[in-house]
Amino acid sequence: MNRAGRGAGGPGKEGVDPFEANFNMGLAQPLSRSVRLNGFATCLRLEEVYWRILERIAEVNQCSVNAVLSYVDREVHLRYGGVKNFSGLIRVVCVVFLLGTQVTR
Repeated sequence: MNRAGRGAGGPGKEGVDPFEANFNMGLAQPLSRSVRLNGFATCLRLEEVYWRILERIAEVNQCSVNAVLSYVDREVHLRYGGVKNFSGLIRVVCVVFLLGTQVTR
């Protein structure tokens, strides 16, 4: 957003500033983790905030983050024949989880 157009109070008088004063920039830092997707070892690089969301998804499903990732990997292969950008898919899965809705065409 253009800072000049925002004013001191954020995007609008009644809006919410998405970049609040105590914003944790550490959540935007990419973090690589070794994961096992359906038996295959690989490395997945996501921003810290997505790893935290994956931990919440795993907690809700009473499983591990690796189990969540393996499930997504298996389902995307079975339903769509795979995906070119698995990290991007995981980011979308995380956002959809937070929205609490399924986004369809």
